[in-house]
Amino acid sequence: MGRFQQRGVKVPKGVKNAGAYKNLMNQINKIGDHIRQGSYETKQRYHDAADRFARHLADKFNVQKWANVSDKHLQSYIEHMQDKGLSASTIKTELSAIRMYHDATPFAKNRLSGNEKFDLERRSFGGVDRKWSDQEYKGMVDLSRELGRNDMANILTLGREAGLRIHEVTRIDHATAVKALQTGVLHVKGKGGLERGVPLRPTASEALREAVKRCERGNKLFVANGQKTHQAIGAVQDFIYNHRDKFQENDRESDMTFHGLRHTFAREEYDKRIEQGMSEQQAREEVSELLGHSRDDVTRIYL
Repeated sequence: MGRFQQRGVKVPKGVKNAGAYKNLMNQINKIGDHIRQGSYETKQRYHDAADRFARHLADKFNVQKWANVSDKHLQSYIEHMQDKGLSASTIKTELSAIRMYHDATPFAKNRLSGNEKFDLERRSFGGVDRKWSDQEYKGMVDLSRELGRNDMANILTLGREAGLRIHEVTRIDHATAVKALQTGVLHVKGKGGLERGVPLRPTASEALREAVKRCERGNKLFVANGQKTHQAIGAVQDFIYNHRDKFQENDRESDMTFHGLRHTFAREEYDKRIEQGMSEQQAREEVSELLGHSRDDVTRIYL
């Protein structure tokens, strides 16, 4: 038995799903004992990274098998690390460790995408500007419609005009959309189960109206029958990744990503409030509510 397995598994403070965590760590310890590359310090550092990822997998997804790790888990963990304020270089190191353990996993079910698939720009106040320009946004929406992807056009619009995260868009079902069209406010369940109401701009209402016409009652607007939510999310990310070179402006600080649409929305809402005479603090607080954040430092990232 190798040194990682000899330690056994102790559940760290703060882990809620102890059973899933123990299952994952028993598997990770076994894999770690068979990894030969790297120094002792590197192996330990990568094992610690896999441990941190296992905590997220257990509590967020109730994952029981390390072999089932997929891109949707990586995307969620990246967002978790970004929200904690970790730098892009630190996040990339964590991902390298996860991929090393995944590559050493017998019978892994999924292939993990490279870093280029994900948005790894450092999120810090005064850092990278990730907003989309009007030309970039219009170009991507027009292309969506030219390709017969009205659903993609609607999804992009809801990101741009309602400030929704991609997983919040894919969560919208027929009943929620119909109620939003009746009231003018979209009920959103965001990260950590936080709920908020987003007043709908006319363009966002029109996007919902189009989507409702294509969707049967009881179904989600943007997740097809037989499709998994993470597959729908991946399709949106792939669409942007595959076509953004057609529209990206040369002076951009970062590549176009879906999350950048949320930045555009946040900045517009903030500027509108400043023009109305609000203080910067009050404007940030109101934008924070629209975004589903309770932390001022996170809201500053968007602005």
